[in-house]
Amino acid sequence: MKVPYKWLKDYVNIDISPKELADRLTLSGSKVEEIITSGDEIQNVVTGKILKIEPHPDAEKLVVCQLDIATGEQLQIVTGANNMKEGDIVPVALHGSSLPNGLKIKKGKLRGVVSNGMMCSEEELGIAGEEQVHGLMILPQDTPIGKDIKEVLGLDNSVIDFEITSNRPDCFSIIGMARETAATLGITYKMPELSFSCKNSSNINDKLKVEVRDAKLCKRYIARGIKNIKIEPSPAWMQERLMQAGVRPINNIVDITNFVMIELGQPMHAFDRREITSNTIVVERAVEGEKFTTLDGVERILNSEVLNIKDGEKTIGLAGIMGGLNSEVKEDTTEIVFECATFDGTNIRISSKNLGLRTEASTKFEKDLDPNLALIAMDRACNLVEALGAGEVMEGTIDIYPEKVIAKTLEVSGSWINKFLGTEIPVEKMKEYLDGLELATVINGDNLVITVPTFRSDVNIKEDVAEEIARIYGYNNIPTTVMSSVALNGGKNKKQKLEDKVIEALIGCGLNQAISYSFVSPKVFDKILLPKDSKLRNAVAIRNPLGEDFSIMRTTSIPSMMEALARNYSRNNAEVRLFEIGKIYIPNDDFDKLPQEKNIVTIGMYGKVDYLDLKGVVENIIDILGINNVSFQRESSNPTFHPGKTAALYVKKDLVGILGEVHPDVSENYEIEERCYIAVLDFDLLINLSNTDKYYKPLPKYPAVTRDLAVLVDEDILVQQIEDIIRKQGSNMVENIVLFDVYKGNQIAEGKKSVAYSITYRLEHKTLTDAEVNKVHDKILRSLEHMLGAVLR
Repeated sequence: MKVPYKWLKDYVNIDISPKELADRLTLSGSKVEEIITSGDEIQNVVTGKILKIEPHPDAEKLVVCQLDIATGEQLQIVTGANNMKEGDIVPVALHGSSLPNGLKIKKGKLRGVVSNGMMCSEEELGIAGEEQVHGLMILPQDTPIGKDIKEVLGLDNSVIDFEITSNRPDCFSIIGMARETAATLGITYKMPELSFSCKNSSNINDKLKVEVRDAKLCKRYIARGIKNIKIEPSPAWMQERLMQAGVRPINNIVDITNFVMIELGQPMHAFDRREITSNTIVVERAVEGEKFTTLDGVERILNSEVLNIKDGEKTIGLAGIMGGLNSEVKEDTTEIVFECATFDGTNIRISSKNLGLRTEASTKFEKDLDPNLALIAMDRACNLVEALGAGEVMEGTIDIYPEKVIAKTLEVSGSWINKFLGTEIPVEKMKEYLDGLELATVINGDNLVITVPTFRSDVNIKEDVAEEIARIYGYNNIPTTVMSSVALNGGKNKKQKLEDKVIEALIGCGLNQAISYSFVSPKVFDKILLPKDSKLRNAVAIRNPLGEDFSIMRTTSIPSMMEALARNYSRNNAEVRLFEIGKIYIPNDDFDKLPQEKNIVTIGMYGKVDYLDLKGVVENIIDILGINNVSFQRESSNPTFHPGKTAALYVKKDLVGILGEVHPDVSENYEIEERCYIAVLDFDLLINLSNTDKYYKPLPKYPAVTRDLAVLVDEDILVQQIEDIIRKQGSNMVENIVLFDVYKGNQIAEGKKSVAYSITYRLEHKTLTDAEVNKVHDKILRSLEHMLGAVLR
């Protein structure tokens, strides 16, 4: 929130610089984003009065203006603007002047006519705010001529930009920050003048009715009538305050509502009384599909969640968001109805987001305002109407407030606060701090009895009270202490240590670690060829996604890795090896429960690699984690992978992952013209199966016997099957098996392959004889012949 320093001083007697004030407020818990000193870029721009406007002799859309800038001579300027008239006072950039964005103004000729400068708009002065403006800036008639525009508009004033958290709606106003400033500096602040007199004897209760048909979404609704309105520019001091806060002045009535919203933090609205033809204001939800044109001239389609302000059947405003074009205050408006209400913050946020219409009012209502603030704001608006001579306040007030919010009481021990904070603050000082924040406090022995005002909805428990005391006392004044009742045992747990080992091993294999978003698009399922009935398509949807590309939580990490490979491929990286340890999210059958989060190791490669490179990396992970009984089994049913070049990884009977070449159609979907290899491993399951305990045994005393075995088998026989038979039939005598040759060629029959192993035999308790080795070796060969149809070469 932007708080003009000059405006803040209207309520607090500040005798320190904006920089020092910002530092003090930061230490008391009000985070300052920046201090903005506007107007530095504006030089040699003064106020001038238009004396005469004549058509340009040579250009249809240009006019020649004569201006008085209090130098004794008239100044001639050519312009294409058309919103001014003779007698108007405007900003004038003279020869040699500078404007924001580095714009330099020099005298010259426009279509042959001398122009000695430029008349400026709000946009050219850099004060237009977010709303689009057209034409020159017209200043109030009482603006002195020849004055520096920065002095007139207060552009030399500092503005402190605060980051206000959503739990402190009381600070989203000048008065809220005045209260914080006073408490921080140990001084007092003053509220704005609220008194007014009802100069018009008509009573609004006799002229208008209000019906609130959804009390849940509208907690309070106040209406007052103003007659004999005179629409004119607001005075210079009000325009200056509004512009400093980034709001463009419009007219006295609209400016009053904006002024009150910024000053007190309570949005208001003014309706043209002529448009309430039924003499009844109805607050209810919109009709589904209803069309309504807002003040910005845009026709919007509403749904039944939007709360409307209606005149009988006709909608005249979107509650808490924006008024309607049909009921705006016009130049000939003579009677208005002021609305000041409290709307449900959640509903306002959802509605404004769905409509794509976020306003200053909706931003404030989103924070759930104090209903008791509404009457204060209404009184202030009526006070300003009277002070500005803008109209006559009618008798009576319509105030619908069925469930009144009242102040709550908390009691907390002063000694508990000191123990909690590690301080020795006297309870009298605590009371002083709390009273300064309007948390009215009574001392009862060692206890503080605190009446929490309704605008402090964030103070609910004793810890909240301790926080208020701590921040005003000064966090920098609280001594550093060490916790005495908690054992501080640092270090990583088993899972974290094993994860570090796996990361180290993967990096050692030449891979780079990648990190990707857990949010993905539903389209990724089609890109990796998942069947329509796949359970992986049942994903957790994001309620407020950044867009369709980030609208669900991923149930598989393959698309994320393929995106990373595709991104590298598109940038002409010839060889890529990546890994990621991240989460996937499996929805729970019970909608109210959180999804199951699984940690997954994903490896992706392309370039000078093949399946065996990928398998080697996976085997390295298995070895690091000390996992035994591992087997690789052919996998041909997963549509994302090449059916002939993919394996499923099992530990005993547990499926822990899949690895292989990505299906060519999937690679094509990601526009990769290289063979890609991916492994997906269940990291949580691997951790549970890991065994990193080290056992040592003495070197063998007895020699080993090595025999080679070469057999012809069918081409589709897996070496894993051969090795399983060798180990099973070799019993405890087979110490090691090494595959050293696989051959297919002219000397081998078609459909066959030659597989050769070196088998090491050894017993720990004796020396093996040739007869004992031959017996087991022959048994292995017979089993291979019987079970796999193998033939000895």
